[in-house]
Amino acid sequence: MVARSVVPKAIRRRDDRIEFQWSADHTGDFSARSLRLACPCAACVDEMSNRPLLDPETVPATVRADAITPVGGYGIRIRWSDGHATGIYTYAMLLERCPCPRCRGAG
Repeated sequence: MVARSVVPKAIRRRDDRIEFQWSADHTGDFSARSLRLACPCAACVDEMSNRPLLDPETVPATVRADAITPVGGYGIRIRWSDGHATGIYTYAMLLERCPCPRCRGAG
């Protein structure tokens, strides 16, 4: 699915998951750890090469989103239980990575 500039209708923290309701019939349910590992900030991804800098071994399996804050009308910032809080997750990026069957081509 091609990412569009879409603002989710709702964002819900659910234990070790974060749910994005894109429309009445489209919800993406991400694991918190997968989003933490996908952090796009300069401490987690090299700005020049786009090479990952974050060692997955340093992210606990139990990482949770402690807080989610909107950033303008284009994304969110997540404060993680491991203390990290600098990445801005754009809605376009999140929609592009949506794990639902429809977006993954399985439904």
